[in-house]
Amino acid sequence: MLGELSPWHLLILAAVVLVLFGAKKLPDSARSLGRAMRIFKAETSGLHSDETPGSAEPQAAPPAQLTPPKDDGTLVNGVPLSESQRPNQPG
Repeated sequence: MLGELSPWHLLILAAVVLVLFGAKKLPDSARSLGRAMRIFKAETSGLHSDETPGSAEPQAAPPAQLTPPKDDGTLVNGVPLSESQRPNQPG
């Protein structure tokens, strides 16, 4: 019988933990332990997915380069000028 855990041993252990930590802190401790385990599980599964070949995430294409419009005096803030508002252009 040496080395075996009986239900009585577990009950005594639970009572000692309850006395040491108190009934109010046990739910908070269990909640934080659950969060830590979820984070740990997510990180380890992330590491495993990084190690598998061919599972790289697709990268987004770089944004297209916009060319500025030619400054011929016909647009001011995107609004076309009338003939009388246009500056005198040599030509």
